[in-house]
Amino acid sequence: MGGDAAPNMVLAGADLARQRHPGLKFLLFGDEAQIAPQLKLMPGLAEAASLRHTTQVVTADAKPSLALRRRDTSMRLAIDAVDAGEAAGAVSAGNTGALMGLGVLVLGTIPGIRRPAIVSYFPTRKGGEAAMLDLGANASCDAETLQQFALMGDVFVRTLLN
Repeated sequence: MGGDAAPNMVLAGADLARQRHPGLKFLLFGDEAQIAPQLKLMPGLAEAASLRHTTQVVTADAKPSLALRRRDTSMRLAIDAVDAGEAAGAVSAGNTGALMGLGVLVLGTIPGIRRPAIVSYFPTRKGGEAAMLDLGANASCDAETLQQFALMGDVFVRTLLN
């Protein structure tokens, strides 16, 4: 439910991911009244998705501390699904600080990794794709943290981009 033009642009992104990776399944969390009509327009995504209704969202301007206290938001329920083993990962276009805080609170970090990092990948001029980590989430990083980001980036690229 987060991000500009949600939920339409979020559903469009999920449909693009489904096309790129045909075996993916999706758990969608949010307001059924807003999501279901758009999902009907995307039959391929609708077939690969399950929708879990909630009307509670973390707004873009919400303080992360507020999001940490709420257990009924679409973002929290998505992260809880990862924690419960129902989902392999959570994707959000919403409040970044809340997402990072909830992720650490609910899921923790990998042993040996002090901070999570936001990652995205994008096309390169040569026709490939490149990954970038820590897209502004950390105001300052020491050498050890940067090394950990490099390690996480390496694993991400090898796993998702082959």
